[in-house]
Amino acid sequence: MSMNPRKRMAVIVAVATAIFAANHAARRPQPGHEETAPPQSAPSAQTTVKPAPPRTWKLGSLTLTACNLGQPNSGLSAAAWCGSLAVPENRAEPQGRKITLKLAVLRSSAQVASPDMLAFLAGGPGQAASDYAGAIAMMLEPLRAHRDVLLLDQRGTGGSNALDCKVDGKSATDEDTGFDPAKLRADAAACLKQVEVHADPRYYTTSDAVQDLEDVRRALGVPEFDLVGVSYGTRVAQQYLGRYPDAVRSVVLDSTVPNSAVLGEDFARNLDEALKAQFARCDADAACKQRFGSPYQTLVQLRDALRANPHPVSFRDPETYQTVQRVLSDDALVSVVRMFAYTPPTAALLPLSIDAAAHGDVGPLLGQAKLLTVDMADLAGSGMSYSVMCSEDADLLTARPQDADTLLGTHMIDAYKAICSVWPKGARPADFHQPLKTAKPVLLLAGQYDPVTPPRYAEEVAKPLANARVLLFKGQGHSVLAAGCGPQLVQHFVEHPDPKALDASCLDRLQPTPFFIDFNGATP
Repeated sequence: MSMNPRKRMAVIVAVATAIFAANHAARRPQPGHEETAPPQSAPSAQTTVKPAPPRTWKLGSLTLTACNLGQPNSGLSAAAWCGSLAVPENRAEPQGRKITLKLAVLRSSAQVASPDMLAFLAGGPGQAASDYAGAIAMMLEPLRAHRDVLLLDQRGTGGSNALDCKVDGKSATDEDTGFDPAKLRADAAACLKQVEVHADPRYYTTSDAVQDLEDVRRALGVPEFDLVGVSYGTRVAQQYLGRYPDAVRSVVLDSTVPNSAVLGEDFARNLDEALKAQFARCDADAACKQRFGSPYQTLVQLRDALRANPHPVSFRDPETYQTVQRVLSDDALVSVVRMFAYTPPTAALLPLSIDAAAHGDVGPLLGQAKLLTVDMADLAGSGMSYSVMCSEDADLLTARPQDADTLLGTHMIDAYKAICSVWPKGARPADFHQPLKTAKPVLLLAGQYDPVTPPRYAEEVAKPLANARVLLFKGQGHSVLAAGCGPQLVQHFVEHPDPKALDASCLDRLQPTPFFIDFNGATP
């Protein structure tokens, strides 16, 4: 894998977020929740007109201010109400250093919103929920007819004392000559030196974040949460429900990580299984088979060739249109392929892009990868992700000789161990990896071709639950809530939390994106 931990984390924990956005007007005040704006007198001809002070909304013990949340690397934004809450960094020392949590509320359009608030738990680990306000607002638009939506930047992300590391800015398409544990350790140590100026990384774990979420709920005066977690956010949701069952009304888990899972251990297996299942569609399609033969076999051959001979390649940067040169290695190739596998549109490009690369044209593969890595740059440089993985999973990782012949090989586990050999580790509750058991209503969403959290994970989580149901999204990859009728299904479930009675027949219309035979698209 890549030498740079920024790139490494993008490979290990990147989460595909649904690409939706809309601007939302400020919502109407609700009885019992006071919204105020200081009165403004009409200006005289001699006075200078000053901008009106921002409106405020008193919710529980917090005063929120009207704000507009932009999305990184995008012109998208969403209207919201922003606030903050100070909490101890180390809860064993409540008089010690305080950190400020950034939170935002996407306000319901209802005159009187439901008392239970929906809490969206972002993925990663390392994503800041407020960074994706526009996408989340669109995904959850049906639910916002009656419910407010909480976006809390988990400690160590976004506006909540982020553990960001300044690195050299290289992406997964930059120079990469192979896996180097010593370089990983050195880069992790450099990152640690930066974040220790304002934070103790031992206290930026899932368990710490769960306590923060409960503090925010109490401060807002919300009786219960409806939890919606995506990818790593499903771990947060399960841990919160386990610690504070009376504070939860319903749970939606999208691309589920079981409590029992050790992050990173199954990634090599999961990717291979997803790619083989995807490429089996090509094998069964006459036009695809004739055009590409066996895409998986071509990919393996290309990887082996690059493993023996990493070499410089040239391609046109899709953002600057300038010709750039990179060293392409087997690790870089697999990192790029893994990114493609997350979503149906990019997965549909894989056979064509792999075939082009095998014939010497790396532009389609590396050019698209350049665009994909833009949105993952902040996640990849998150020390918070190191804190989560090193505290909760790294010591449980075991050698997996059976992964040696997979595309990812054994480098994933080796990378974890290299980084965590220098990164501070927080406490992990004794029951942290125990399966969740609850009678609360739980709806689990799983993508058929998810390369990181496969459907079997959702089935594993649902098995001991008394009131749960798994919905399979055919042809989809990672993070599926926004696919097809997903938003409407989640709306119906939250409004009437009976998973077994939910009519999910609309999912029958979902289909995988047809493979591109050439750059004009699929066959007619």
